[in-house]
Amino acid sequence: MLRFPGGLYRGSMELRPPDPPLSDRIVSLRPWTLDDVPAIAAACDDVEIARWIHALPSPYRVSDAREYVVSTESAWKDGLGVFFAVVDCASGDVAGSIALQVLDRELANVEVGYWTAAPARGRGLTTRALRLLSDWALREAGAQRVQLRADVLNTASLRVAEKAGYTREGTLRASGFNARQGRRVDYAVFSLVAGDAT
Repeated sequence: MLRFPGGLYRGSMELRPPDPPLSDRIVSLRPWTLDDVPAIAAACDDVEIARWIHALPSPYRVSDAREYVVSTESAWKDGLGVFFAVVDCASGDVAGSIALQVLDRELANVEVGYWTAAPARGRGLTTRALRLLSDWALREAGAQRVQLRADVLNTASLRVAEKAGYTREGTLRASGFNARQGRRVDYAVFSLVAGDAT
């Protein structure tokens, strides 16, 4: 609990799987299961995903996907974050991934991240998923600020943030390092706060 002038501030985030699951009838979001391991492994063994998410193993193996699913289950249980498969409602296929991780529980600040499988790119599915998850986080889960960081060179991720209604706040200069590319990374910082929700 934090003490501020005029009183105390208690964050009240509740990170549990939404019931009913989040969906706009084009995409739906659901927690990962071990049945998704082949889809995760296939999607993440893509040079474009490895290019921007440099913490992912490359090549990406089935064992990496299995470890990922198990880690997401633990994070859900421990209240550290929420991790969803983005499912294309028309085909039932996994179109990508979207997750929220807790940055500061007492201030109710979270950070969102996402990737899109190659066959689903350019169709607006990730933007839809980001809108769904952000709205849920701010309206239902008790988050007050959803932050998003993207490499300033990753134009696709920047477009997703902008189309989803996020406000670009600035740039964290040289704040990361991409070992695969051998360069320091400037991150564009975006946010959506409780007062922005429509």
